[in-house]
Amino acid sequence: MKIWPKHNRSGQSAFTMVEIAICLAIIGLALVAIIGVLPIGMNVQRDNREETIINQDATVLMESIRGGVQAGGDLTNYIYAITNYVTKFSPEMQVLNAYVDGYSYHGSLLAGVPSTFGITNNLRIIGLLSTPEYLNTSLVPTNNLYSGGFSNHVVAYVHAMSGPAVEKPPQDNPILISDSFTYRVLVVNAPVATDTNLLALPLNEQAYTRQLNANLHELRLTFAWPVRPNGKIGQSGPRPQTQRTLIAGSIFATNAQQRLYFYQPQSFTAAP
Repeated sequence: MKIWPKHNRSGQSAFTMVEIAICLAIIGLALVAIIGVLPIGMNVQRDNREETIINQDATVLMESIRGGVQAGGDLTNYIYAITNYVTKFSPEMQVLNAYVDGYSYHGSLLAGVPSTFGITNNLRIIGLLSTPEYLNTSLVPTNNLYSGGFSNHVVAYVHAMSGPAVEKPPQDNPILISDSFTYRVLVVNAPVATDTNLLALPLNEQAYTRQLNANLHELRLTFAWPVRPNGKIGQSGPRPQTQRTLIAGSIFATNAQQRLYFYQPQSFTAAP
């Protein structure tokens, strides 16, 4: 019979419950720190993605307005609403009236009156987005409201043109469309900044300033995002971002019942 030797176990040891508890506590603290950093990283990634989309879309919108695009209808897939907050002034610079014009694909509401005019093609969209900030009483672009006129505040609501392909046309799922990245853009077509005390300038400088106001404009696009399904801007979004450019050329208006405006690059007018 083989007799197995007895081992001396007095030198062997294991983790105690206290040591295991300390290890679990250390691991738990590390996991809490990692889990706390993950949302920050995801938010940064989301913000970078959205800012990239805004920069890409801004180029498309700015070039379309600058070039006075009229053909086609691709913008109707993305720009689903346009609002113009209009204020009318008297020659004494008193507010005479203030109203809102709202446009959608299916129709519009002009100063509270329903209309069948809808943003159904690029011509109508660009024509509305190119509305000058200041217009005189004959709806001609002007550099001020000293003789009365209209002040326009044009805002467009846009489903992102860039981004995931699953959100793009011919996607017709209303839930997916409403959840897609959407932003709001304030479009300002302002005359180039000049000396507002025009009559105090020498005659030659007055003539130069008039020509400059008529043939050089500043286009500003101010983006705010994200737009929630209720039309409001999400509180978690970044501060509005503004992109601007100067456009050399005149602005002409159509003679249709619904007045539309278009830039004519390199086409200049002789101001009186």
